[in-house]
Amino acid sequence: MFIVMGLLFLVIYGGIVFYIGWSGWRWMKRPVSRRFRVLYIAILVFLASSFLLARAAAGSVILSVIGSYWLAVFSMLVMLLPIVHLAVWLTKLTPLPRHSVQKWSGIAALILLVLLIGYGSYNAYSPSVKSYNIEINKPGPESGELHIVMASDMHFGVLSGKHHAERMVEEMNALKPDIVLLPGDIIDDDIVPYKEKGIGDILAAIEAPYGVYASLGNHDRFSGETEELVALLEESGMQVLYDESVDVGGWLTLVGRKDYSDTERTELSALMAGIDQTKPVFLLEHQPVGFDQAQEHGVDLVVSGHTHHGQISPGNLITDRLFENDYGYLRKGQMHSIVSSGYGFWGPPIRIGSRSEIVSIHVQFSNES
Repeated sequence: MFIVMGLLFLVIYGGIVFYIGWSGWRWMKRPVSRRFRVLYIAILVFLASSFLLARAAAGSVILSVIGSYWLAVFSMLVMLLPIVHLAVWLTKLTPLPRHSVQKWSGIAALILLVLLIGYGSYNAYSPSVKSYNIEINKPGPESGELHIVMASDMHFGVLSGKHHAERMVEEMNALKPDIVLLPGDIIDDDIVPYKEKGIGDILAAIEAPYGVYASLGNHDRFSGETEELVALLEESGMQVLYDESVDVGGWLTLVGRKDYSDTERTELSALMAGIDQTKPVFLLEHQPVGFDQAQEHGVDLVVSGHTHHGQISPGNLITDRLFENDYGYLRKGQMHSIVSSGYGFWGPPIRIGSRSEIVSIHVQFSNES
């Protein structure tokens, strides 16, 4: 079944690449040498296979960069070219010269492509701060308030690298959090860039009196053992909750789950067994799933990521259908769900219709006066 799905993907992907290449060929529409034709096809084939080659040649920075930006261009052209071709076809109903229409529509498409890539890159690399205020009807710290700063889906790797990590730490510390939560996808399938870029040392500079806590996501994986990854992350000063809970300050319980894709993850009922539910309970759940169970078992706040809010529109329409809360805030009974669009990105280093973000959550508790 896996082989069949893989072949189907390659056929569909190859067909779209052919469509893109054919569109560019028709737009140039002038006599060209055989050498140029061979070069054009060779470049297109290389670009189209670059992200696959990057996976095969693990650790190749050049292939990873080329492959990621090819996916960005590919994504934009898939949306732009049908619109351009429709517009050109409609001009057949007008007296406009067809050659000029094709020429200028191609130029307009290229300009729009460059603008979209630039705008998408800005959204990916220029994080905003998204703020929420919630109330929990349980006693909290002596102040009656808690400031949580949360970031998910950093995907630290080749393109979401050292400078992106430094900016995250700087902006987090500027918010003066009481506690920092990182619900998954800290790395991007490869532990090597995290090590080589010294990202662990950068994250160690996060300042929060109650500490930094993380869970793992579906991209927090590599060829070694999970225990090695957990140990590496904890060298950064964070505590990774891998299907486990921890008491914080004597008044708060944090629960962190394995990712939903992990078939061996423990049931929430088992994780919640023995937890004092008269105290606040926060859950780090990478994928925004299982809200009914979380509400049923007395969880007060669930922080998640994973969806990237679609990352590239109209991907948000898909995530909206897949998840009960694909982005932002949702409340079910006593349970509050907050889903981040993520600090980093996956694949193409662009965001259209979403933006890189850090989440600031101000929690008010019902302390007795």
